[in-house]
Amino acid sequence: MSALICDSHFHVFGPPERYPYAADLRYRPPHAPLNDYLKEAKRLGIERYVFVQPSAYGRDNACMLDAMREVGAGRCRGIVDIDENATDAALERLNAAGVRGVRVNVNPIKPLEAGFSKRLFPRIARLDARCSELGWMLDFLVPGWLTRELLPTLRRLKSRYSIAHMGMFLASEGVPQDFVRFFKESEKCWVKLTGVYRMSSAPGFADAAPVAQALIAAAPGRVIWGSDYPHLSFADKVHTEALFALLTTWAPDEAVRSMILSDNPARCFGF
Repeated sequence: MSALICDSHFHVFGPPERYPYAADLRYRPPHAPLNDYLKEAKRLGIERYVFVQPSAYGRDNACMLDAMREVGAGRCRGIVDIDENATDAALERLNAAGVRGVRVNVNPIKPLEAGFSKRLFPRIARLDARCSELGWMLDFLVPGWLTRELLPTLRRLKSRYSIAHMGMFLASEGVPQDFVRFFKESEKCWVKLTGVYRMSSAPGFADAAPVAQALIAAAPGRVIWGSDYPHLSFADKVHTEALFALLTTWAPDEAVRSMILSDNPARCFGF
């Protein structure tokens, strides 16, 4: 296994008096400073990091950017949440700081609302144009029904894009074969093996294993792993080390695991 293991999806939270939360909180933000995360990462041998802006901070990326500066641009990248009409100068500053993508973030427990994807089209189209110019990617966190509704839109994107939490399809409903086929055929699409506890409540998340295995088999060179630390409202139910260990079951071949943990994120994020 390569020593340069990458956590491709996690969050940090600073003191609220320094980094105020957004008005529309989905969850109670935990105490999760950078140093706590780095101690956890060290235990697992993680040496590269992709910070992802949590919804609790809205589009104020200050906490994440400060943490990225502390880690150093050689070892980390960032996925921000910004207004699609941010200035070119702002994007250039973010690029210099190590940012390599923008989130499209919809509450993953949002109930089915047929046609909702149309409301996202203007933001997605504008971000796609700007990300393609910068060599950035789009990062989607949306509920499974919306992932499915967005597939025709994703197929037309000029930018690379990642889909968090394996598309957020409920594992109890079986392998989403249409999504697996889409992933296999879509060379710009990357899938994150993250947040398994958001799609499965089975003991040991056993029903999610076929989903993860199907995605890995479909495009092993475009799958990446992330801890989703600090696990937010699931923090009292899961542990990062146990989640990391699931990958041995999902990808028993060591060469494939090395791709997922090291080679793939290096290509995806430009390490």
